[in-house]
Amino acid sequence: MLQVPFIRQNKALVLERLALKNFKELDLVEEILVLDDKRKKLTLEYDETQAKINSASKEIGKLMAQGQKEEAEARKSEVASLKEKLQPANEELIATEKALHDVLIKLPNLPAAAVPPGKTPEENVEIRKGGQVPVLHAGAVPHWDLAKKYDLIDFELGNKITGSGFPVYKNKGARLQRAMIQYFLDFNINNGYTEYQPPHMVNAASAYGTGQLPDKEGQMYFVGEDELYLIPTAEVPLTNLFRDEILKDTDLPVKMTGYTPCFRREAGSYGKDVRGLNRLHQFDKVELVQIVHPDKSYDVLEEMTAHVEALVQSLQLPYRILKLCGGDMGFGSALTYDFEVYSTAQQRWLEVSSVSNVETFQANRAKIRFKDGTGKAQLVHTLNGSSLALPRILACILENNQAEDGIHIPAVLQSYFGSGKIS
Repeated sequence: MLQVPFIRQNKALVLERLALKNFKELDLVEEILVLDDKRKKLTLEYDETQAKINSASKEIGKLMAQGQKEEAEARKSEVASLKEKLQPANEELIATEKALHDVLIKLPNLPAAAVPPGKTPEENVEIRKGGQVPVLHAGAVPHWDLAKKYDLIDFELGNKITGSGFPVYKNKGARLQRAMIQYFLDFNINNGYTEYQPPHMVNAASAYGTGQLPDKEGQMYFVGEDELYLIPTAEVPLTNLFRDEILKDTDLPVKMTGYTPCFRREAGSYGKDVRGLNRLHQFDKVELVQIVHPDKSYDVLEEMTAHVEALVQSLQLPYRILKLCGGDMGFGSALTYDFEVYSTAQQRWLEVSSVSNVETFQANRAKIRFKDGTGKAQLVHTLNGSSLALPRILACILENNQAEDGIHIPAVLQSYFGSGKIS
């Protein structure tokens, strides 16, 4: 959430950066400033009325002690009259503060200066690429056919017991999923991240704190009776571990990793985008979250990007890194790098990770602060990244490593998987 003083002092910049993000409701900026002016006016009037009540109340005691009962009664009437005004004034102030908050949370985070212009994914900027696209044998097929041939994933059974987008992994498919999760976690832990196993449901305050609410309410599964949301990513519970906390500057950076299933409704996706593992309603993901000093967050963003790149490289998959343009960025992001791996059988790039710096956007919502060297409380910066999302990684491992004698497992996964090949 943006801060009102920043918006007021930098109105032109805010409008410019929101336009870069292709945000359409620019009139909300002026509405925020008008509501803030009203809030200030009402606060001043309320404080002045309360001060008059306090002053008159003190006088009543003195007048009574001096035997000036008539003057004291006059002051009592004055206090009663002022108190009658105070309650509706307080109600109007509360309503104005709520209206201001409700408009403020509709604004996305501002894109950083380094974000390129553009409105569509085609306008994202390729930063670099690596790995080699394999040459497949003549009988190569997409991963959904491989899953059926080797009895790895049952899409129809998942559709039977739940619905489309909920596959059942089985036999060596389930084992390979488990191998990847363990390898990804170990890779992160060996690079200084602390592992957490958070809840898979969160309350509204947590979803609000990381920006899923109200922006992505329609994409989240909601348990109405208990008013809980199934998490779309481990970023939500991990970041909220520190909601309403004040850290010491020596506590920073906080580096967290965790594996969770993720749940997303993903409405409006059709055709090849949803075939096989390309787009699911439930999928497994290992996540990275860092809470850092504001001065260091962009260095940390590059560090996290290099970390994810090394992980993808270890799987020997062809990949590319894209810097997202303003119009393709997430609601809370200030700068995002997307990782895509190449699916040779499908002949298309598939997104497998996003690494983002959200600066103070989540910290302001979740009230995550730290005390600097002077003892002053400041908002932290938060960052998050997928390390990695499993379905499309699995799809590319199956497709890119298929051969006439089976599917060859990447070397780094073989000890976790217990074999070098699926046949």
